[in-house]
Amino acid sequence: MRVADLAQNAVTSFSLRPDTARTKQICAELRLSDLRKLSFTGSLRAEGEADWRLEAVLGATIVQPCGVTLEPVTTRIDAPVTRLFQRDFIDVDAPEAEMPEDDTTEALGRWIDPAAVMTEALVLAVPLYPRAPGAELKEAVFTEPGKKPMRDEDAKPFAGLAGLRDQLETPDGDD
Repeated sequence: MRVADLAQNAVTSFSLRPDTARTKQICAELRLSDLRKLSFTGSLRAEGEADWRLEAVLGATIVQPCGVTLEPVTTRIDAPVTRLFQRDFIDVDAPEAEMPEDDTTEALGRWIDPAAVMTEALVLAVPLYPRAPGAELKEAVFTEPGKKPMRDEDAKPFAGLAGLRDQLETPDGDD
């Protein structure tokens, strides 16, 4: 949507439902097994003299492999999305800059693209490590043949202190 064409004193509504080709493309980009019922419905309204607020709801059903068993995991996403596009936005582009507390504010350009906001919101809403019901990550033990394997307990900072204490105790029980 071209910002210059938006009515300053009216709300501009939108409703996006990407076609099958675009949905498959997003599915491939996000490495999902399936993406269904993708929708993004909301509005744009002026905020102040030069800024614009986008408020919408993202809806999608995604299928992705379980992080433990690789079984398909279906997740329903219904998430509110808010963006404030500011004309006088100051972008901190320093290598050691802190993350701003408000991550919903962006620089206002000539265009506001609800489809780009939809894709970004979907990326942020997809679970990083989906789990199938009952899936548990068990202890994995790897070692060279003939050597004692290191276990999770061995990696704890104080795991060896009990053994050291036992070695330092004298046979008659005096400390």
